[in-house]
Amino acid sequence: MKLFESVRIALSSLMANKLRAGLTMLGVIIGVAAVIALMSIGRGASQAISNQIQSIGTNLLFVRPGASQQGGVRGQEGSAGTLTLEDSDALKNIEGIVAIAPEVDSFGQIVYQGNNMNARVLGVTPEYLDASTAAPASGEFISAANVSGRSLVTCLGSGVADELFPEQDPIGQTVRINNVPFRVACVMEPKGGTGFLSQDTQIFVPLTTAQTRLGRGGRFRGGNNIDVINIKLQDTQYSDSVTQQIGDILRERHRVVEDDFTVTSQADILSAATSVTDTLTIFLGGIAAISLIVGGIGIMNIMLVSVTERTREIGIRKAVGAKRSDILLQFLTEATVLSVFGGLIGVALGWSIASLMGNVSLGNTQIKPVVDTGAILIGVVFSVLIGLFFGTYPALRASALRPIEALRYE
Repeated sequence: MKLFESVRIALSSLMANKLRAGLTMLGVIIGVAAVIALMSIGRGASQAISNQIQSIGTNLLFVRPGASQQGGVRGQEGSAGTLTLEDSDALKNIEGIVAIAPEVDSFGQIVYQGNNMNARVLGVTPEYLDASTAAPASGEFISAANVSGRSLVTCLGSGVADELFPEQDPIGQTVRINNVPFRVACVMEPKGGTGFLSQDTQIFVPLTTAQTRLGRGGRFRGGNNIDVINIKLQDTQYSDSVTQQIGDILRERHRVVEDDFTVTSQADILSAATSVTDTLTIFLGGIAAISLIVGGIGIMNIMLVSVTERTREIGIRKAVGAKRSDILLQFLTEATVLSVFGGLIGVALGWSIASLMGNVSLGNTQIKPVVDTGAILIGVVFSVLIGLFFGTYPALRASALRPIEALRYE
């Protein structure tokens, strides 16, 4: 029996029981749709996170203090307080570095009249603009005079400005940061992002002001504590050599053999984030694939019922010359057709769900699902394999029937 003839007979048999065929395909439809929708949304989220990280820059290094230890208990990275402003100055002459920006980091409550919010507060120097992609949209960024004079000035992220000053210009206004009055000197360009990755929900103050007026002061080996040194490289090819030189200089300055600091690159952060989101995407796809197995069990169940119902038909076919392989092919084709049709409908449904999710915003970020040919191929191939795998046993059972016993079946 030719394959085309088997497909025609399979379609004819399925059309004779439309409702049963539709309900049988439902499990495969839901499974394939879930796989495509969840994998597309997962890849979209991964792409959004990657874009947010890359928007900061890819040729960056971050030097942070190591972890503190107390009573044999190790604290989190950055808790040791072993970096100083003088350490930052000592790294300026390394070849391949184009900008160095020390930073202290904290959180504070920002209040303007009846509006208030919590935001990340960064104590920085003018070099911060050179070491990052940040730029003021209006006003003037923190100057060297502001740093040396410990001025009470601040630059607001665009999200903070919109929240505190929804209908007026913030420049020149006075806000209170942890109950300390600051004059707004500038508003930063919007960068996007949500949560910790958002650059729009943070504010900037002079580094010395953060140390003396906002409780970020501290001393280590006679120097002023800082939380991170942001380093911009001339090119990513300098990353390894600069990292090595940073280690040599800081170990000598701190008089230690084992590093009491960490050096990470933006590429390391991007790689870690991508690894996590890829794992999450695979996990979501795996959960959705369970419903495909349930759909396959449904196909097997219906095909076994079909074999029982058509026992006399099988006996007649064998009696007029049909071979065992013909019967096997017929029922296997029928199961595969059920699965493939369900898979194609599931692809269309999953694509539609992913497209609808593209119009949903989570916070300030709109996740755009990535529906690629890989996800579609996975859905179609799995639906074919489900049909072949779960249709094999009913097909073998049908082909093994003896013609005389089948003709006697009532």
